[in-house]
Amino acid sequence: MCEHLHEHEHHHEHPHDHEHLQEASSPAETLALLNYMLGHNRHHAQELHELAHGVENAEARSLLHEAVEALDQSNDKLDAALKRLKEE
Repeated sequence: MCEHLHEHEHHHEHPHDHEHLQEASSPAETLALLNYMLGHNRHHAQELHELAHGVENAEARSLLHEAVEALDQSNDKLDAALKRLKEE
C-alpha cells in the first residue's frame, strides 16, 4: 500500500493532513478507506455550505450552493457503493 501525506489549510478553520492510500490491499481496507473518504467529503461539503453563506456576490453564492449539491449527490453514490460492499 502506497501512502503519501499532504497538508493544506482551511483558512476559516485549521490546517490538517490528508492521508491518501493509493490502493487497498484487502476488502476490509477498501471499506475503511471508503468510509473515511465519505466522512471527509461530507465534512468539506458542510464547510463549503457554511462558506457560501458568507459570500456577498449572489452569482458566486449560487454557484457554491450548486457545487455543494453536486458534492452531496456524489457522496450519496459513495454511500450506496459502501453499503453494497458491506453486504458482500
